[in-house]
Amino acid sequence: MNSHRKALCANGSLLKSSLASLVVIVSIALSGCGQPAALGDPALGQDKSTMCAQCHGKNGISIVPIYPNLAGQKEQYLVLSIKAYRSGERVNMAMTPHARKLSDEDIADLAAYYASMDPAGGGILQN
Repeated sequence: MNSHRKALCANGSLLKSSLASLVVIVSIALSGCGQPAALGDPALGQDKSTMCAQCHGKNGISIVPIYPNLAGQKEQYLVLSIKAYRSGERVNMAMTPHARKLSDEDIADLAAYYASMDPAGGGILQN
């Protein structure tokens, strides 16, 4: 019986060790989910936003109900969304053609610009 208990204890230690390793691996994998996008330049984004303003408004607030407001939107969300339109993962007859013309730098700059704006439509927020 003693050898049986030792085997159970050894298996229990192995299980705890494996579980601890799994927790570490999952934590490392998920840590990338909260990482900010490559920071764009809001000033360059403003220069590049002329086409966007036609639907999303000059101040990032759309007057058309089917177009979303971009002012104050989270930067990472904007980057991921625009890249999804560009790749075809997300399809919209208005957005997809425009997104396909944008480089990663363009997307980062536009996302930084819209993220820096007041969601109430008051323009650029000061840091």
